[in-house]
Amino acid sequence: MGSSLDLLPRTVFAIVMLCWIVFAAAFLLRKRPPSATEKNRESTATYGLALEAVGYAIVWTFRRPAFTSILPLPPTIDLVIGLITAGVAITSAWLVLSAVRTLGKQWAVAARLVEGHKLITNGVYGIVRNPIYAGMFGMMIATGLAASYWWALLPAIVVFWVGTLMRVRSEEKLLREAFGKEFEEYARRVPALLPLGTQRSRD
Repeated sequence: MGSSLDLLPRTVFAIVMLCWIVFAAAFLLRKRPPSATEKNRESTATYGLALEAVGYAIVWTFRRPAFTSILPLPPTIDLVIGLITAGVAITSAWLVLSAVRTLGKQWAVAARLVEGHKLITNGVYGIVRNPIYAGMFGMMIATGLAASYWWALLPAIVVFWVGTLMRVRSEEKLLREAFGKEFEEYARRVPALLPLGTQRSRD
């Protein structure tokens, strides 16, 4: 009986998994530019990365039965949540893919500046200052909506958000020190994580 009803969660889950493949490929298959000399590094961002990993671990560990809805909801609301989940996953994968391509040799897991580091403000960096972190956050939310329990997704969001703010704070501290007024003007124009209005990260 429920073949048509089962199609929605199966389709949404497939879209999220496909976006994870694109997400991973953005990092693994990118062209490796010549190595650049590291100029400065902010080590405290590592703690933020650890918290983000915990957030991911929560949504992947506490998975609900396959291809079921996150809550017992009317079909119309379930459809809306499914569309939102797919939209968030697709947007997040696009953000990460575009950002990695734009950054080139300046991309790194660690919070650092390299020799000849430039302040990137074009492409997706004109929409949000930290599109990779925004994309990572979106992928975690989409994964939780598609596969995890609601009571696991909520703490995962909190933990991941705290970790992301730590990373943004650390990295933007380096950028403020390196670019001063240029970065301040950029921060006034473009939000840090969510393209919903101007938001500034402060030391």
